Amino acid sequence: MTVVVVESPAKAKTINKYLGKDFTVLASYGHVRDLPAKDGSVRPDEDFGMDWEVDGKSAKRLSDIAAALKSDDRLILATDPDREGEAISWHVLEVLKKKGALKGKEVHRVVFNAITKSSVLEAMQHPRQVDADLVDAYLARRALDYLVGFSLSPVLWRKLPGSRSAGRVQSVALRIICDRELEIEAFRAQEYWSIDGTFTTPQGAEFQASLNSIAGKKLAKLDIKDEASARAIEQAVKGQPFKVDTIDSKPAKRHPYPPFRTSTLQQEASRKLGFSSSRTMQIAQRLYEGVDIGGETVGLITYMRTDGVDMAPEAIAATRNAILKNFGEPYLPSVPRHYTTKAKNAQEAHEAIRPTEMSRHPMAVRKTLDQDQFALYELIWKRTIASQMESAELERTTADIGTEGRDGKHYAFRATGSVVKFDGFLKVYSESLDDGEDEDSRRLPAMARGDSIGVRKLEGVQHFTEPPPRYSEASLIKKLEELGIGRPSTYVSILETLKIRGYIRIDKKRLIPEDKGRVVTAFLESFFRRYVEYDFTANLEEQLDKVSAGEINWKDVLRDFWKDFTAALEDIKELRVTNVLDALNDILAPHIFPPREDGGDARGCPSCGNGQLSLKLGKFGSFIGCSNYPECKFTRPMSPGADGPEAVPAEGVLLGVDPETGEKITRRLGRFGPYLQLGEAAEGEKPQRASIPKGKKPEEITLEEALRLLSLPREVGIHPETNKPIVANFGRFGPFILHDGTYANLETPEDVFTVGINRAVDILAEKKAKGFSRPKPGALKDLGPHPDGGGNIQVMAGRYGAYVKHGKVNATLPKGTDPQALTVEEALALIAARAGKEPTTKKKKAPSKKAAAKKAPVSGATAKKAPAKKAAAKKSAKKTVKAKKPKAA
Repeated sequence: MTVVVVESPAKAKTINKYLGKDFTVLASYGHVRDLPAKDGSVRPDEDFGMDWEVDGKSAKRLSDIAAALKSDDRLILATDPDREGEAISWHVLEVLKKKGALKGKEVHRVVFNAITKSSVLEAMQHPRQVDADLVDAYLARRALDYLVGFSLSPVLWRKLPGSRSAGRVQSVALRIICDRELEIEAFRAQEYWSIDGTFTTPQGAEFQASLNSIAGKKLAKLDIKDEASARAIEQAVKGQPFKVDTIDSKPAKRHPYPPFRTSTLQQEASRKLGFSSSRTMQIAQRLYEGVDIGGETVGLITYMRTDGVDMAPEAIAATRNAILKNFGEPYLPSVPRHYTTKAKNAQEAHEAIRPTEMSRHPMAVRKTLDQDQFALYELIWKRTIASQMESAELERTTADIGTEGRDGKHYAFRATGSVVKFDGFLKVYSESLDDGEDEDSRRLPAMARGDSIGVRKLEGVQHFTEPPPRYSEASLIKKLEELGIGRPSTYVSILETLKIRGYIRIDKKRLIPEDKGRVVTAFLESFFRRYVEYDFTANLEEQLDKVSAGEINWKDVLRDFWKDFTAALEDIKELRVTNVLDALNDILAPHIFPPREDGGDARGCPSCGNGQLSLKLGKFGSFIGCSNYPECKFTRPMSPGADGPEAVPAEGVLLGVDPETGEKITRRLGRFGPYLQLGEAAEGEKPQRASIPKGKKPEEITLEEALRLLSLPREVGIHPETNKPIVANFGRFGPFILHDGTYANLETPEDVFTVGINRAVDILAEKKAKGFSRPKPGALKDLGPHPDGGGNIQVMAGRYGAYVKHGKVNATLPKGTDPQALTVEEALALIAARAGKEPTTKKKKAPSKKAAAKKAPVSGATAKKAPAKKAAAKKSAKKTVKAKKPKAA
């Protein structure tokens, strides 16, 4: 008997059917152990010793594997065919060795690129050992990510209050997004004009052409700078006869694209299907692990985390047969096509992403797949088929239409177009573009040199240069791949981590950096520039690739990195916050101090008139304040908004007077946003204040609305059963009513002022019937069982906002996410990112509040000995706890 270990239960079930009764196939459910999220898990001063921790669920699964081995004599590790899969096999092997479960057992490693019976049985005939070089590359990558996170993040917490953690690769991706935003903000539009015409051939066919040259000199894009120049050209050619100066037709070919690799699949699925990167990979995982077809679970595509673009010879042959069958001989090239990737540092050990059976047409499996699965499978099938088809043949035509101007100069207008003579692979597939149009879609009517050309319309058209577009998920992945940053298995986690930390948001599929993300990036660029440089990160990835190829030692890579990195950490320890703020003010100036409409000093305080605005760091994040504080208390949020900073003086904007008290009502701007205030603060007392509800523009608040908001909370009435009051108000999650510790949401903001006692009692009864109550946290939504087990996934309402919960893993929802609209797939991505990627620290007992607040984790190589007095207090506080942390160096 043989025990086979794979990652997922779905995969285990399918492979067990293929192998039969002599095999026991068990799932590890992904990684079985990881570095504990605490300081000291990687110890540079002990030759990079690493501590690993097995969580409770994985411990149970490993025990099941060990128990199965008692009656079996062979173990086969059949995890995924990539670095992560190799690492999982190594972890399983190491744990089983410690358990003594492998004595007298054969251990083999097998890999297969597709979950089909033939692929699995073929792999079983070619076992090998766990690849030590791939494991070393994994260990180096994991150690680097840990050391950067647990050494750099505490620096951020001390120097940038309100910031979260930093990562080795995520910080570079964030810099790419922030750099693009700075480009957009620093961009100044330039006016230019084009002279466009609608012309007709002698046969009456219309076509478009634009001015291309004057007196034989080709026009550049910005050569016609203003309306006066454009009108002068119009007058020079108006009423003049036009004819065809030249017409040139050339044959051209368009060649098919390679089959998909991970990055191109994510890009095309985003463009064509509107899928996020995480959604694409979730669907691809399902297609890879298999679907039920005729009572048998069959994997529909090959492994979906790959840099490779070529296919196995038998797959190429099957693709060519499918082309011949479905499209005929003219679409089949005489020789097969072979591709090589152009991506930097690509690993081509695996095939491209393709259907496991090219004869399996998408329509043949349409009924067995849901809508998204079918769409992605069809996309993969078409791309694979097209990759082996004939090139498309086109005819590109360029016509120059000329006239002699009234000023004696020759003016030439150019028209271009293409005609598809043979569609070739375009019959099946055409790749989408991120930005711009495909020029091959335009076509010119027939004309000949010397033909007289009529003019229907001729005019100057004003244009303005446009800033570069923000990155989409697809274009960011493309950029990361071009730079050699990240790998197929990391693209999704990079984006998810940035969203979870609140460093970016997505609006209309474009990635926009949040203020906290911009502050972190500006800080790293100023004081850790080397570690967010594109070339440095790409070169480090290249070194890790050399480790996986067995060319260099993994600990040598770590030693070289750690030596320079710790030196950089030491340099910044004594850095003052004023130095940090000065640097951030300069880098972020286009964003936080945009030019004023009146041409005045962008950093001049609009309240006191002689102070200078500067970035300030508060407990809850960054804001803009005046240098004359505390005399001038002007503040505003870091982002001034599309219309520039609102000049709200320290005494606020007067809205009117309260008719009952005679007190002034003002609208003010604090570090946490706009609010309303009644009267002035008496000594030792706070004035009455009210927040402005979300979605309401502060400048649109009227005196009447301000009076209503300041009257809150509103007592709706007395509950007939408890004789306790019901009150209505606005809160973090919108309008609500509260009764005896139970909160219930109201449908609209207006309900706060209009809901009656009967309706309020009904709403509370409905809420109670559903089992929700506060202040105890409750589930806002139950998403059902997790596919890997361990109970249901729930969306919870927490003190600091909504979060998704599974077992002991809590993952905060990205800013702006509607808890009620969260899908299972989105929840799984958040849970996976939180459980496997983001380090957290646990608070330890300390002798004083100051120590608890200030102490931040540092590596064993840079830790300092605590004073004897503090050490004694710590020892006393933890008298009964066994110490696991090594002594500080």
